[in-house]
Amino acid sequence: MAAPCPFDAPLRSFLNYIKVEAGLSPATLEAYGRDLRDLIRFLKDRSVSSLDGITPSLLAEHIRSLHRERGMQPTSVARHLASFRVFFRFLEANGRIAANPTRLLESPTKWRRLPGILSPKQMRALLAAPNPSHGRLWTRDKAMLELMYAAGLRASEVGSLQIADYKRDLGVLLVSGKGSKQRLVPIGQPAREATERYLSELHPRLVRWQDGRDEGRLLLSNTGRPLERVAVWQIVRRVALQAGIDQVHPHKLRHSFATHLLAGGADLRVVQDLLGHADVSTTQIYTHVDRSRLREVVSRHHPRP
Repeated sequence: MAAPCPFDAPLRSFLNYIKVEAGLSPATLEAYGRDLRDLIRFLKDRSVSSLDGITPSLLAEHIRSLHRERGMQPTSVARHLASFRVFFRFLEANGRIAANPTRLLESPTKWRRLPGILSPKQMRALLAAPNPSHGRLWTRDKAMLELMYAAGLRASEVGSLQIADYKRDLGVLLVSGKGSKQRLVPIGQPAREATERYLSELHPRLVRWQDGRDEGRLLLSNTGRPLERVAVWQIVRRVALQAGIDQVHPHKLRHSFATHLLAGGADLRVVQDLLGHADVSTTQIYTHVDRSRLREVVSRHHPRP
């Protein structure tokens, strides 16, 4: 006769508890049971024979396997982890285990995917794509793309730029970011030239009604209204396809801006300020994108290269 599974009784007690005491729906109870039986199968395969043998590293291994081997999305893996947390809190509260092994596990919803970027060659092709054959708005499109790449702008930020935010004498933009935080970002000669051409050739014609519908914005639609965020997305996608590049969105230009700066040797804190990140940990993700300079940096700066 096979020995009883050491996890069966604790699981039954837990499921009965959440059914009677917590009053959860049948679907939620079923999900808890399914997730925990999945974990128990994993533990059996690892020859774990007691509750005390369940370690944080084993749980982390199981969570990784759900994502890597079974292809679950982070949100689905997070639901499994939520089931584990409740189960082990129950066991700890009832003295079945000495310590909760889920306490130090990070939620999969915090996992970060490395941002997609354009190569410098692709970026040059994108910026060169707008031309007179694409209609009268081509100078606006070129100015918009140049500014986005030159300053690492979000779609909402480029659309909300006022004419007064373009400081032509200083060669900088005053950018209003998240939480109404403002930052000054220098822009290069190509972006300044594209902006000047747009302002001299097209912008006056877009505000011909002089009725205030432009709201003082720098980039305008064909009807003279402020360029909305969705329009920025559409323009970026359209011009990218014209340049023969697929799967391009406004944030990919921002990612490319940051990555290309770091690849060129820019200081991480400077890039943080240029992007308007409150925390440098948000900016650090870009250090994982480009590894091409690692050997060069070690060779140049390590005392024993």
